[in-house]
Amino acid sequence: MADGPVAQIIRQKLQSALSPQRLELEDDSWRHAGHHHEGGMDAKEGGESHFNLLIVSEAFEGQSRVNRQRVINNLLAEELSGPVHALSIQALTPAEHVKR
Repeated sequence: MADGPVAQIIRQKLQSALSPQRLELEDDSWRHAGHHHEGGMDAKEGGESHFNLLIVSEAFEGQSRVNRQRVINNLLAEELSGPVHALSIQALTPAEHVKR
């Protein structure tokens, strides 16, 4: 399945800033359709509101898990304040990814 416009932007920003060895972005919006969240948010029709992200990058070397997520959240601040309601993040170094 081809990426929608929001997923394409997310991929581009992460590729540009973090040069990941692996980047998997799954649109998980369909699983949230009809679920009302605090604040009235729901998965929007057509998807692209809930994502699962696996990113493997040397840029995460020496960073805590919390800091890695902060980096990603800062890079995607515009998307997270708009069309993206939820982003599940696994941010790993290459060595951590090999151990899995």
